[in-house]
Amino acid sequence: MKKVFLLSAVLVTASAFAQKQPTAWRVDSVLQLMTLEEKVGQMNQYNGFWNATGPAPEGGDAATKYQHLRNGWVGSVLNVQGVEEVRAMQRVAVEETRLGIPLIFGCDVIHGYKTLSPIPLAEAASWDLEAIAKSAHNGAEEATSYGLNWTFAPMVDISRDPRWGRIMEGAGEDPYLGSRIAEARVRGFQGEQLNDPRSMAACAKHFAGYGFSEAGRDYNTVDVSDYTLYNVIYPPFQAAKKAGVATFMNSFNTMNGIPATGNQALAELLKEDWGFEGVLVSDWGSVGEMIAHGYARNLKEAAEQAANARCDMDMESLAYVQFLASLVREGKVSESLVDDAARRVLKLKFDLGLMDDPYRYCNRPGSWEPTTSPWAADAQELAEKSAVLLKNNGILPLVKKQAIALVGPMAQEKNSPLGNWRVSSDDFTALSLYEGLVQVRGEKRMTVASGPVFLKGPISFPFEAEINTTDTSGMHAVVKAAGEAEIAILAVGEHGFHSGEARSRMSLHLPGLQEQLIREVLKVQEHVVLVLYAGRPMILPDDITEQVDAILLAWQPGTMGGPAIANLLMGKRSPSGRLPVTFPRSEGQIPLYYGAYTTGRPGPSDAVFWSHYGDGPNTPAYPFGYGLTYSTVTYAATQVKQMGDSMAVTALVKNEGKVAVDEVVQLYARDHHSRLGVQPVRRLIGFQRVTLKPGEERMMTFSVTADQLSVATSEGERMFEPGTFSFWVAPHSAAGTSASIDWK
Repeated sequence: MKKVFLLSAVLVTASAFAQKQPTAWRVDSVLQLMTLEEKVGQMNQYNGFWNATGPAPEGGDAATKYQHLRNGWVGSVLNVQGVEEVRAMQRVAVEETRLGIPLIFGCDVIHGYKTLSPIPLAEAASWDLEAIAKSAHNGAEEATSYGLNWTFAPMVDISRDPRWGRIMEGAGEDPYLGSRIAEARVRGFQGEQLNDPRSMAACAKHFAGYGFSEAGRDYNTVDVSDYTLYNVIYPPFQAAKKAGVATFMNSFNTMNGIPATGNQALAELLKEDWGFEGVLVSDWGSVGEMIAHGYARNLKEAAEQAANARCDMDMESLAYVQFLASLVREGKVSESLVDDAARRVLKLKFDLGLMDDPYRYCNRPGSWEPTTSPWAADAQELAEKSAVLLKNNGILPLVKKQAIALVGPMAQEKNSPLGNWRVSSDDFTALSLYEGLVQVRGEKRMTVASGPVFLKGPISFPFEAEINTTDTSGMHAVVKAAGEAEIAILAVGEHGFHSGEARSRMSLHLPGLQEQLIREVLKVQEHVVLVLYAGRPMILPDDITEQVDAILLAWQPGTMGGPAIANLLMGKRSPSGRLPVTFPRSEGQIPLYYGAYTTGRPGPSDAVFWSHYGDGPNTPAYPFGYGLTYSTVTYAATQVKQMGDSMAVTALVKNEGKVAVDEVVQLYARDHHSRLGVQPVRRLIGFQRVTLKPGEERMMTFSVTADQLSVATSEGERMFEPGTFSFWVAPHSAAGTSASIDWK
């Protein structure tokens, strides 16, 4: 038809001439044909608003959005899924608009699409960058088979407050580990080439500071120093940019008193100082939320502020599409900013290959059962690598002939282990721990009892979970089963929807009746293995941790969590996960993280005048980097030697036991005197994941450069100051013997 012919003939035909031109030339060629309203339209993103394979909507918001789509005033949509739906909506954009510019289809593919890996915080506990990259690639491969080409992941926010529910979506508390994982996830999602129809555009979010929400309450105020920004918060974003991430997302919070979506300083840092050339998209409704922040008087003013802060795309505020063109004509927003934003969106469409083939993501329709999909085996392996053994007095691994009572609310649970942020997966598709144990050891000599009802009603993403705190029905059955067995496996934790967006919690204790349940079991059974399902650090009372024989942190392990945890319990694999975040003893210690600065009064002291609590220790329940195996791995004293412009840091590591293990060898450093800014008592600067056979010893060597020990000033300049440094090659952040050297 004539409207399509205009664009295809002039710009994006398959002709040798058009395709040999540089992308910038092709983008500008499209831009020159566009009206102001069409350019603004590329900056507008809508949530899926109608069944695209059905009739056109005839009334309400859906009808208005549909007309905007046909006008060419929509650049991207999210949550439109399935090849038929994607193709039908794309057809409207390509065949019924004046220029025929295709849409980008986005979705939250966070830890898988339908086949789910462990939640991102759990993946981080594997410290296995290649496995994490593979997980992201698998999610992209499955999602693109449903027509999608943009994910709003990875979340690279550093967070040191486990009350914040979205800690489950990131890589934990450490900027070095977070940066390496950010790179891996970007590499996994985007592949070697962005136009590969099995890859998708990634999005580094949330820029910036979202993980430092006050009191751990989601969407809350953020107030941090520039020193913290440059040394803790920004590094994973810089790493994602360096890895070639296609898009960034604004955060909901304020930064220096200004909402991030309207913060011109943040945009200048990202686009000018760092040279980011991709798309900056708002978070859901964050343009409009500047009104509630008290920064904008109305939606038109919010659109003005966001556009001048160079937010390239408005996700579901409807601000740009309503007001931006008039703001340009009124001289309140420069058309050059609109051109720049539209140019960035168009470039992404060219990079994805959509301008040459709008339906390129609609040619590989797939439908798999999650537990038998091509990605299920990888999901299970990563769940095995992510689980963290917190305690073991020798009871694990289990023996097949033992009589086991599998009890607790998570014993047969098939929904909770999927975790949060699984908007495209189907409920109750996880393999439960019970199903996993049946696969690994069979049903003989195993009794099962879930105990009291965990939730009072159904649970879903938009609503709070109502927890049972009064009905003890089923408690007796659990106690009876546990008392009659040789060993009780108690599967407890928080539900998958207890963590995630808007799931902040004041208490990190086990919700509902679970602590009571554990204590009742301990009265009748001295051999108890606790399997803990969680999306964040949890707090277990001392009397429980002291009495149970073992604690295995399963996290929210995803689709294949049941077989994965069963394999670990039965010794098919030795646990190898390490904590990417500190576990506190009490909520009163929060924020608690290993990389803290020392104080002027670090203590301890006989008098009270040092930095401490009067009613408990400063130390955590479990430190960053901690995790046990089914063997004993010893670390000799760390050695350091200057080798030209670098330092060689070494330690002999030996597996003293009879079981092969995967050991995560960690390298920490401390700069003892820094005039650039005080430094953490320890700082992770490297790690290696190695397999050690029984009796095997290996000299672990790290080469350390001055750049690894550099500090970012409050102005953002990275500098290295020679001086005295200590190094630890250690199994976690609170262990190891240091070696010190004067770096001249």
